[in-house]
Amino acid sequence: MTERELFYRYLGLPSFFPMGLEIVEAEGIYLYDRSGKRYSDLVAGISVSNVGHRHPAVVKAIHDQVDRYLHLNVYGEFIQAPQVHLAERLTGLLPEKLDSVYFVNSGSEAIEGAMKLAKRYTGRTEVISFTDSYHGSTHGSLSILGNESLKNAFRPLLPDTRLLEFNNFCHLEKISTRTACIVMEVVQAEAGIIPVEEYFLHQMKKRCARDGVLIIVDDVQMGMGRTGKMFSFEHYDFAPDILVLAKALGAGMPLGAFIAGKNIMDTLAFNPELGHITTFGGHPVSCAAALAGLEVLAAGDLVAGAIEKGRIFMDRLSSHPAIAGARHLGLAMGFDLADPGKRTAFMQAAIGEGVIIDWYLFKPATFRIAPPLTITPEEIGESCDKILSALDKCQS
Repeated sequence: MTERELFYRYLGLPSFFPMGLEIVEAEGIYLYDRSGKRYSDLVAGISVSNVGHRHPAVVKAIHDQVDRYLHLNVYGEFIQAPQVHLAERLTGLLPEKLDSVYFVNSGSEAIEGAMKLAKRYTGRTEVISFTDSYHGSTHGSLSILGNESLKNAFRPLLPDTRLLEFNNFCHLEKISTRTACIVMEVVQAEAGIIPVEEYFLHQMKKRCARDGVLIIVDDVQMGMGRTGKMFSFEHYDFAPDILVLAKALGAGMPLGAFIAGKNIMDTLAFNPELGHITTFGGHPVSCAAALAGLEVLAAGDLVAGAIEKGRIFMDRLSSHPAIAGARHLGLAMGFDLADPGKRTAFMQAAIGEGVIIDWYLFKPATFRIAPPLTITPEEIGESCDKILSALDKCQS
């Protein structure tokens, strides 16, 4: 059997209709299939490869760490250099109150840990989230996901969760002293790049401060420079009580984290002891890769440069007659097709042109562009030419 046949025969798949591209090599913004065809990767593994595929500094860090040791013991037992140096570097970039990092394996796990921490610290049970929010696919994270179509088949889910309408000021009245935390994306990704409104956020902060409610920011997709700031909440005048990171944090390796003040985080260590545990969380190879990727982002102009690079995409694509609307923040972009019925044809045309795009979960007529932050203006121009060609083919 070929590898393609093995893929469809033996792998559990989340969809009957995957892209099915057989990629054998990746470098920078490009993917290469078995025939040698090159594709411009404009989704970066869904906002994972912010420093590009196989960045030399990341590859070197992985090699160096593999030469020292792999997994040693369950998380939090041994002092391991990659973990402690990454935690120190991360907290150095964050507001002072976010000074304690708990490493896990993924974004969903980080959301689970953050919700447990909020419940444990506050002694409360209610968790609030928002419509069209995406927070993961595990049982707890699915419970606060803001779209019924993905969760209804798995009910009953966690009790005592409440879904409010994003950016609807009137719904903030439902925050109370029963509420442990609010989980939010500052920029809703799977809704097609929808930022929180300033007034809504301001009023939400006031209500949470009044009632002692923790604010958890899910920065899994929009963190690590994607929006033109290292963390998305930096576009606003506030800092969360708990921050959740993953995806690009690992620079291509699996890694997640939830970050809080030490006084909050320490509540997981007693009553009960081992209040949150993980075997492979903070794997030393993943942490070494993450530290190298973080240094790449922090040292250059990749983060600030994402704003201008995003504008180039918008200027080139948003005026095409096949595009009905467009939104962006940095290199996180959503483009609405004027004719949703052309979605499949456009996807096929884009792949034929050698460009990888994707669709937002809750906006099926809106395509995602979120390339590596390392993309150059020349590569943006080349990519836009391919997308415009694909859009033209769908118009005819």
